[in-house]
Amino acid sequence: MSFLSPALRHQARVLAAQTSANTEPGGPTTGSHYELQLYQLAEDRRRLKAIQSIKSKIALKAKLLPNYQAWIDGVLAAGKGGQDDVLTTLLVWHIDVGEYERAVTIARYAVGHKMTLPDQYDRDIPTMLLDEFAGAYLSGPLGQDAAQAVQILTAIADLTKDSDTPDQARAKLFKALGLAQLVFANGGDDKGDFSPSLVADAKAALTHLKRAIELFDGVGAKKDIERLERRLGKAAQE
Repeated sequence: MSFLSPALRHQARVLAAQTSANTEPGGPTTGSHYELQLYQLAEDRRRLKAIQSIKSKIALKAKLLPNYQAWIDGVLAAGKGGQDDVLTTLLVWHIDVGEYERAVTIARYAVGHKMTLPDQYDRDIPTMLLDEFAGAYLSGPLGQDAAQAVQILTAIADLTKDSDTPDQARAKLFKALGLAQLVFANGGDDKGDFSPSLVADAKAALTHLKRAIELFDGVGAKKDIERLERRLGKAAQE
């Protein structure tokens, strides 16, 4: 499937909306247009499987994702929550390539309708979101923008707050959120005093880091907490 013209993209979006609107909540998505998406996804997954380099896989996913945007738009616009293995796979791909805001939008739909990942994934969607977004900050490109990271990680924490997930996964998310909030509060200086306007952000960072420790003692945030408490104590004295 090549990149679609605006007219064909509109037609594909309409077909996706009709297909998803005709699927009952929790029921399997069916129809010729969905089968076409599944076929294309299977072909693309075979291409990815033949590549060993993680960076090359990510680059290919970034090239492939535009072919699926009309389907995603149609489902999000008219879907009733039918199980859609195409959509949930593409949710993972958007995180992989760093399209975090789009991923959050898809995640809201998927979590809200209690959708599941395809069989090749060994986690449920809320756990996957906690793991992957935390990892995207701690060792990925999300860590390059603290303000965006706080926004995205806060959204994921809120989205998954009522989901039954492993404590370690949620702890990792709160650690990432706490560190992102701390970087934002530091204003580029992790040793100096907090400006008055950012003390609240530093306190929020401390709350998140403590929550991470409560969930999983081995999450690796104790030294960050100690340093932050000392700096906040000094700020309070001054």
